[in-house]
Amino acid sequence: MRQSNRTKILEAAFALVQREGLTRLTLESVAVEAGLTKGGLMYHFPAREALLVALHQWLAEQWEAQLEAEAGKKAADTTATERLAAYARVSLESATRADLQLMLESVPHEETTWPWADVLARWSEPAENAEHDDAALTRLVARLAADGLWMYQALGYGELSPELRGRLTERITRLVEDAERG
Repeated sequence: MRQSNRTKILEAAFALVQREGLTRLTLESVAVEAGLTKGGLMYHFPAREALLVALHQWLAEQWEAQLEAEAGKKAADTTATERLAAYARVSLESATRADLQLMLESVPHEETTWPWADVLARWSEPAENAEHDDAALTRLVARLAADGLWMYQALGYGELSPELRGRLTERITRLVEDAERG
């Protein structure tokens, strides 16, 4: 099946952010990366803002697909422990510097924040549940640990070996499993 130009553009935009950073993301640079004319790109995305909104939606969908593949089922069919274990593994194994840049860039803009909020609403319970529930508090701590490890790698503080990433994922998952057992 032939890839759509829209998908080709989004993949090219993501690759550009991964390689050169978010500040280099222009309609011109993405058109070159995608092998299209600027006019061909603008047929799908008339402005940089429209491209960014679509890129956030596309990336959030990619994350959701990875989470479902890792868990082996949809979020609604998983336990809190299964969701967190999937989140930790996806965060540690496949999250990139571009993911982090785009997520951070999305924060002040509602139109780019909602795709991430939707995914996290399904895969991570709200923090306020942890206020009076020790198991929910432990899940929140484990989630923050997974986020912190991902940021550690994405920011270039150091590359974690596959063995260490595996051990960290196991430790985060075990922490939650222990809390669930009481």
